Amino acid sequence: MFDRRLITNFDWPLFLLTLLITVVGLVTLYSASLEEGGQADHVFTKQIYWLIYGLIAMAVVLAIDYHYLARTAYLLYAATIIGLVAVAMTGKVISGAQRWLKIGSMTFQVSEMAKLSLTVVLARYFSEGKGDRQYYYLKDLIVPCLLILVPFALIVKQPDLGTALLFVIISFAIVFVIEMNFASMIKLMSAGTVAVFSMWFFLKDYQKNRLMNLFSPEQDPLGTGYHAIQSKIAIGSGGVLGKGLFAGTQSRLNFLPEKHTDFIFSVFAEETGFVGSLLLIILYVIFLVRCFQVISRSKDRFGVLLATGIIASFSCYIILNIGMTVGLFPIVGVPLPLMSYGGSSLITTFIGVGLLLNIKMRRFIELR
Repeated sequence: MFDRRLITNFDWPLFLLTLLITVVGLVTLYSASLEEGGQADHVFTKQIYWLIYGLIAMAVVLAIDYHYLARTAYLLYAATIIGLVAVAMTGKVISGAQRWLKIGSMTFQVSEMAKLSLTVVLARYFSEGKGDRQYYYLKDLIVPCLLILVPFALIVKQPDLGTALLFVIISFAIVFVIEMNFASMIKLMSAGTVAVFSMWFFLKDYQKNRLMNLFSPEQDPLGTGYHAIQSKIAIGSGGVLGKGLFAGTQSRLNFLPEKHTDFIFSVFAEETGFVGSLLLIILYVIFLVRCFQVISRSKDRFGVLLATGIIASFSCYIILNIGMTVGLFPIVGVPLPLMSYGGSSLITTFIGVGLLLNIKMRRFIELR
C-alpha cells in the first residue's frame, strides 16, 4: 500500500532546483551548439533525450527503498568492475582517452557510474558498524582501500585523472564522518598528502604540463595553455551583464574548445556576465545546501554515508569545473553537473539526486 508520507517528505525545492539548473544548462548548450543559419546541432537534441532518460532513471530510483541498495552493494560494485575492465579491453577511444563503452549505437562512460557504486559499497561496509570499539583505526581501512584501489587503477589507466581524483575525495569524505581515531586520522591525512605529491612522478607529460600551465599558461598559448587562456578571455569578455544570450563570440567563432562539456560555464559567463555567473553559483550553493540537509535528517547510518559520498561528488565537480575555467585549478576535464553535455554525467547526476530524495522521503521507515 502506498504511504502518503513519501509525498509529504518529498523535497520539492531540491527537485525543482535540479530541473532549473538543468534548463539553464540546456539554454547554454543550445547557444554553444548553434551553427550557421541559426540551427542547433545534434548535441542539443541528444541532451534533451539524455534529460528524459535521466528523469526516468530518477523515477526508478525513487520507487525503490534505498535500503535495498545496501543488500546489493557488492553486486553493483562487481558489475562496475566488470564494466571498467570491458572499457580497458574494448572501450571506444575519443581524443586519445579510452573511457567509453559502446553498447549498440550508444556510448556510456562507466567511470561515472563507478562513482555511485563505490559510494554505495563504502556506505554498506562502514554502516555495518565497528563492533564494541568506539572508533575506527587504520587497520579497519584495509578492505575499503582495496575496494577503492581496483576502480582507481582502472580509471587512471584510461586515463581519467579527474575522475580518479574524485574517487579519493569521496573516500576521504566518507572516512571523515565514520568516527576514526584521531591519531589514525592524522596518519591517514599525512599518508594521503605524501601520496598526492608522489603522483607527480607517475603523471604523463601532458598532465604535468597542465599543472605547470596553471601558473603560467602564456608559456604555451597555442598548446597546453590554450584552453585556460581562451576560457578566461570568454569569461572576462562577458563583463558585468554579458554579451546576451546566443551572442557569445568565443563560442560561436569556435575559439573556446570543449565548449559543450568542460567549458560550458565559460560560454554561460560570456553571455550573461558577472551577474549571471553569480546567480548560477548561488543556485548551485542553494542546491548543495538542500543536499546537505539530507545528511542531517537521515535516520540511519547507511543513509548518512550514502548521502555524504553523493554530495562530495557534486561539490567537487562544481568547484573543480568552475575553478578550472577561471584559472584557479588545472584543466582536469570534469563536467559541470546538470549543465555540461553528456548522457553518462547527466543520468548519473539525476540518479544521485534521486537517491538523496529517496533518503529524505524514507527517513521514517525502519529497515527490516
